[in-house]
Amino acid sequence: MPAAEPAGQWGGLLGRPARERGARSAPLPGGARADAPMEYVQSMAQPADSVRRTTRTATPAETPESSAGSRAAAQRLKMRRELSAAAMELFATKGYEATTVDEIAAAAGVARRTFFRHFRSKEEAIFADHDDTLTRVEAVLNAAPAHEHPLDTVCRGIKEVMKMYAGHPEISVARYKLTREVPTLREAEIASVARYERLFTRYLLGHFDEHAHMDGSDDPLLAEVAASAVVTAHNHVLRRWLRADGQGDVESQLDHAFGIVRNTFGSGIGAGRKSTEDAGQAPAATTTRQDEVLVTVARTDAPLDEVMRTIREALRQP
Repeated sequence: MPAAEPAGQWGGLLGRPARERGARSAPLPGGARADAPMEYVQSMAQPADSVRRTTRTATPAETPESSAGSRAAAQRLKMRRELSAAAMELFATKGYEATTVDEIAAAAGVARRTFFRHFRSKEEAIFADHDDTLTRVEAVLNAAPAHEHPLDTVCRGIKEVMKMYAGHPEISVARYKLTREVPTLREAEIASVARYERLFTRYLLGHFDEHAHMDGSDDPLLAEVAASAVVTAHNHVLRRWLRADGQGDVESQLDHAFGIVRNTFGSGIGAGRKSTEDAGQAPAATTTRQDEVLVTVARTDAPLDEVMRTIREALRQP
């Protein structure tokens, strides 16, 4: 493994390892097995009336209200980005400590009170997109198809974070350089981004039966480790991309990193999930064996990890 980087080179999603932040890690129980099976719970289908409420066409009376809400959200995001751009410019030219909230507000052409309607402090101002990105990530998790492995869903969710950075490479690179130089900004982004990891951990834990959450169970441990692994894989690719001044195919690099995470943790997380036969559905994949030949038939929408698990189990049989 490469040597740990100096603390000054970490910030936000580029946050320092937990051991540098003083985080405590609990040792594994002596008899615990990291690959202990966990019972996966398929996402419950929405009741028909709930689906109808969700998908029905808005009435004319509802349309203006919805449109007004969309405009307000767009205006809010626009103002936050303008304040963020003003703060970034002032931090770069005057320095972080010498810049005041009044100066940031004046540079953006708004009053001081307007600034505090959007941010609690000046360090928050350069992370304007994190709140909105967290909302998009949560929407990805909530809309996940029932057949999708929860770890695949988490990997798709955190791609929204990378899209945030890749959408404005110049700003992202400048912010990366700034957070490396200002410890206060680095700590602020670390705290902001920690919310993604907590969201992923809750999501993974939510896909296991409650009766499995007991003293000595490895479910919470594996869910937290897997969520941390997804964030760490994202951080690794993001740092490399930022150091290259935002150049390179970051999406393919991210897919490669997530493939490593899925291969490492996917089988453990899905090992004890309920089979699709129990849910009254056709199995994702079936195998037949004749002499030294193994034939596998899989649904076109079957998750790859389920197909591979079916093959592995068939190969283990005498």
